[in-house]
Amino acid sequence: MANYDYYRIFYYVAQYQSFTKAAEMLRNNQPNITRYINNLESELGCKLFIRSNRGVKLTPEGENLFEHVAIAQEHLRLGESELQKEKELNSGLITLGVSENALRIFLLDHLERFHEQYPHVRLRITNHTTPEALESLRNDLCDFSVVTTPIDLPHLLQVLVLDHFEDILICGKKYKELSLKRHSLDEFKDTPFVSLTSQTGTRNFYNQYFLDNGVSFHPDIEVSTTDQIIPLIVHNLGIAFYPRKLAQPYLDKGEVYEIPLFQSLPHRKVCLVKDPNKSQSIASSKLIESLTHR
Repeated sequence: MANYDYYRIFYYVAQYQSFTKAAEMLRNNQPNITRYINNLESELGCKLFIRSNRGVKLTPEGENLFEHVAIAQEHLRLGESELQKEKELNSGLITLGVSENALRIFLLDHLERFHEQYPHVRLRITNHTTPEALESLRNDLCDFSVVTTPIDLPHLLQVLVLDHFEDILICGKKYKELSLKRHSLDEFKDTPFVSLTSQTGTRNFYNQYFLDNGVSFHPDIEVSTTDQIIPLIVHNLGIAFYPRKLAQPYLDKGEVYEIPLFQSLPHRKVCLVKDPNKSQSIASSKLIESLTHR
């Protein structure tokens, strides 16, 4: 196959029907342009131009070749244009695997600012439990994940801590008296608990927390998402652990109450998880930078 530069020069000569004009556009000189075209014709084994005092004209073979070269040049131009847009963050797509709590506790505020700064970068957000989000990352279905601890970290993945948060035990008005004093976990044996399902990292966290304190954890009501918990607590179907940041508006309105505990709850983390061996797009790298350098 002939040198790409030969085809680029051929395109300009054919476009302007002049060696001189092509040389000007390419910031070259006419003898070089003529030599390149002669080399191309020699490699292809046919004449591409008819020369005359009035300029040059494509031969039938040259016209056939020009149709293909023009399409290739247009594709290259469009490719360069798209790349420039991505470099300037005027386009791009970021796919995130996100757990619900990570999204609501930390990520939403940061995505809002990122979107205001780069409105043309598209975001594709998939909602997962923490284990599902990590599996999505392992299967290359997202650029990176933002999840909450605990994390059963797969091999070779990198974790960056973004934020810390705490959970509290809350109840509705029916159980308000529980909020008046501090309790031990073993006092709640006859009190119904609401919790996320066993497929979630949060449930695993509380299973371990209860075991560490010599008590077993058997929720009476299981739900799929964190935002389903509050309505159940407000309607007095039990008590539940809930992120303080998300519970605060309901605490302020007196719809739920905090139950103090003797056994302190470990603080949890919001983490960004990525594959260090995977190359990130310009847009994805910029979002990671904005999340980790605050």
